[in-house]
Amino acid sequence: MIISVINHTEGLLSDAEVQRAIRAINRQIAEDFAPVWDMSATLRLEGKSFTGRASPRSDLQHAVDMRGDAVIYLWHPVDVRQGLGFHAVNFLGIPYGFVFPSVSRALGEPWPVTLSHEALEILADPEVNLLVMGPRPGGNGMVFHWYEVCDAVQTEAYNIDGVPVSNFVLPLYFTNSEEAGSRNDFLSTQVNGRSLPSFGVNPGGYTGYFDPVTGEHGMSISEGDQRSLHRLQVKRSLGLTRRTVRYARRPDTSQTEAASIRSFLNSG
Repeated sequence: MIISVINHTEGLLSDAEVQRAIRAINRQIAEDFAPVWDMSATLRLEGKSFTGRASPRSDLQHAVDMRGDAVIYLWHPVDVRQGLGFHAVNFLGIPYGFVFPSVSRALGEPWPVTLSHEALEILADPEVNLLVMGPRPGGNGMVFHWYEVCDAVQTEAYNIDGVPVSNFVLPLYFTNSEEAGSRNDFLSTQVNGRSLPSFGVNPGGYTGYFDPVTGEHGMSISEGDQRSLHRLQVKRSLGLTRRTVRYARRPDTSQTEAASIRSFLNSG
């Protein structure tokens, strides 16, 4: 997979900064992610370089170059609807993600970590339409967990060539029973002397799931986790994500389910 990265930050990030982050994330995918997930991709900076308001972005009919299998936009200022509009006009049907450097800053997270997060999740589930059956968080029965490889450990990072990149879960994370001696995330972070359990959440992270009984989407965070609550509150400024856009636009989505999807990031 080739993932095109387009710098639409209006000068907030230089192409040189972006190239440095891309180089580190490409190493992460090749050396850390691909060996355990058997999935590979290469990020590539594409599009015309520009600064200031008078940019190609202002004209949706003249898209910058994008030759990959998926695209991640570095976007500033935060304007989700404009970003989605740009994508719909120019690259409709292409898997995509957005990284808002100012939102990363508000979360206390370096933007390369967010870019790494988005890249790994696009690689694992390009069309955001995969779900994995697993135990209901905090209750009995089974639900369908979102197939997200970074959300559960999203406040954890490590450095490659001086660039911070996101921690991620490993395949055994999506198993219903504990595997003796298994590792469920790349860093094997210990929380209170215990590693991340299958379908679990580390402090600062969250997981989303679909409940087939209620027909609604929910979330799971660690009890009393103020970092996760803060993250969700900051994300209210986004309003929509790749997964919520896909589910809310599905033709057979009920009004109740659509409302539940749209309000997911406004909870907490």
